[in-house]
Formats: sequence, structure tokens, C-alpha cells
Amino acid sequence: MPKTSPVQFFRQVRQETAKVTWPTRKETAITTGMVFVFVTLMSIFFLLVDWVAGWAVTSVIGMGG
Repeated sequence: MPKTSPVQFFRQVRQETAKVTWPTRKETAITTGMVFVFVTLMSIFFLLVDWVAGWAVTSVIGMGG
């Protein structure tokens, strides 16, 4: 593999970066909102699963609460 000079490397990086399709502000806001909603839903789900698992373990063992 031939060596690339630092100047040539950064030139290639700049060319590749120009090819990237960057999201719009609206797309970024929508995606961010979806992430927050999903994280909230998943945290509620895992909270419920934790409560059920804790209740089940307490019921089987008969200790801890």
C-alpha cells in the first residue's frame, strides 16, 4: 500500500466529506425528538419489568419487603 502524504490525506478527507448528505435542521429535530420519546418509553418499560421481577422474587423467596 503506497504511503500518502498528510496534505494529500486531508485533501481526500475533504473530498469525501463533500460527498456526505448532511441532514437538515428539521430532520435532526425530528430524529432527536424520536430518540427522546423512545428513551422515555424504554425507561418506563424497564421500570415496570424491574418492579414485576422484584415482586416475583420477593413472592418466591418470601423476604425483602
